[in-house]
Amino acid sequence: MPSRKAPRPALGTAAHRFHQARRELHQLDYFLKGTVLKRMMKCGKPNCACHRDPAQRHGPYFEWTYKAAGRTVNVKLSPQTAPLYQAATKQYRKLKTILTRLERLSRTTLARLLDHLSRLLSVTCAQLLRSGAAFDEKYGLNDFDRHLERQRGCTEGTGKHYLPEARALLVRVFR
Repeated sequence: MPSRKAPRPALGTAAHRFHQARRELHQLDYFLKGTVLKRMMKCGKPNCACHRDPAQRHGPYFEWTYKAAGRTVNVKLSPQTAPLYQAATKQYRKLKTILTRLERLSRTTLARLLDHLSRLLSVTCAQLLRSGAAFDEKYGLNDFDRHLERQRGCTEGTGKHYLPEARALLVRVFR
């Protein structure tokens, strides 16, 4: 019986989606946390038409509302600035969406890279760190490459035997 799980996308696909999301992040404009409200208000005069008919209420009045230190803050806005604040709050929601997507893609990609590396090395990353593999700024992961050569018995170097993304991750880890 075939599995119902969807196949996992390749690392290259996830990396491509990650870089695409990063480009979207760079295209964001100014952003603000919160919401912009448009309010129609009743006045304090009891005989005013605004008390009898909701269509007769005064306004519109614009307000930017956000949370700071656990408290709600309300800022009155002029009709001219309200669209700018509205656009900035929309950019903030877009920012949060992109960051959530980046985090999910990072988590997925890192798990796959580590899985690939552990299968390749037949050791865990913690064991590799304990083994004393070191990063050399000038030549790269020489100790790591030598460790792989001993582990796999290949004498021509290991650069082509594991994913470039995995090597880049190791360079950042051992730096």
